[in-house]
Amino acid sequence: QVQLVESGGDLVQPGGSLRLSCATSGIRFSIYTMNWYRQAPGKQRELVATITRYSSTNYADSVKGRFTISRDNAKNTVYLQMNNLKSEDTAVYYCNAVAIAPGYWGQGTQVTVSS
Repeated sequence: QVQLVESGGDLVQPGGSLRLSCATSGIRFSIYTMNWYRQAPGKQRELVATITRYSSTNYADSVKGRFTISRDNAKNTVYLQMNNLKSEDTAVYYCNAVAIAPGYWGQGTQVTVSS
């Protein structure tokens, strides 16, 4: 049984930081490309960050320089370090594991940036 479990979402003030985690089980984690997506109310889900099996990374322009994606193959976990958070980062953040599309999804974790 495949499971992706996100954690780390919270309410944070603008300028603050959070680290999201996505713990996986039931997949051969090391061969998967891992993605973080987010979906704000009334908006489409958007790709935020990607890390390949070779640890190559890519980011949406809106988060470049503020977010960092990383993976720990020993722990079957992918992370998203989010710094200098802005109100527009408020969304539900989803973890996605892809070897062959569409892959697997977690249930999401809420990030709210507000003063």
